[in-house]
Amino acid sequence: MSTTSEHRSRLPGVDGLWVFIGFDAVIFALLFASFQHDRYGDPALFEASRRTLNFHLAGLDTLLLLTSSWLVALAVQAVARDDPRAPRLLLGGMLTGAMFVVSKSVEYAEKLIDGITPATDALYGWYFLLTGVHLAHVLAGTGLLGYTWRRSRRGAYRDGNRVVLECVASFWHLVDLLWLVLFPLLYLQR
Repeated sequence: MSTTSEHRSRLPGVDGLWVFIGFDAVIFALLFASFQHDRYGDPALFEASRRTLNFHLAGLDTLLLLTSSWLVALAVQAVARDDPRAPRLLLGGMLTGAMFVVSKSVEYAEKLIDGITPATDALYGWYFLLTGVHLAHVLAGTGLLGYTWRRSRRGAYRDGNRVVLECVASFWHLVDLLWLVLFPLLYLQR
């Protein structure tokens, strides 16, 4: 009986992953606080530049990452039930992550074509830094989802052996959570 309750109360993945996730979250929290500090120093500049950001693409990005996280969560549940749909769900999570990369690349291209760079002003310095670091996380997470998708197609997660999948899913949910802070911070905050 204690084994069952221990199994239910454990965090998904391995302990070291949660140290990494905690460290990563602290780094982003410091970046967010620094952004806010700079924003309060020159709110008019930040507001004027914020109005030039592509809210529609950012909204699409939010929908893509929420959908991706949902598909990955469903995949983890499917693996736990030995449901054969798990690889398709992981593929969907990976593809929606890749669509986020394409959308963010379009948004960057729009800015660069308009002559806007990280050196344009303080908001754009933060915009490119925060979204760029986040994009690096998305690229890493999408690659990891591709890895778990290939492994799931070969049956690697049968018999309860899903620690790798849980680690990747937990990291992916952090990526989603970070965007859920970035989106309002950059695009909505007035």
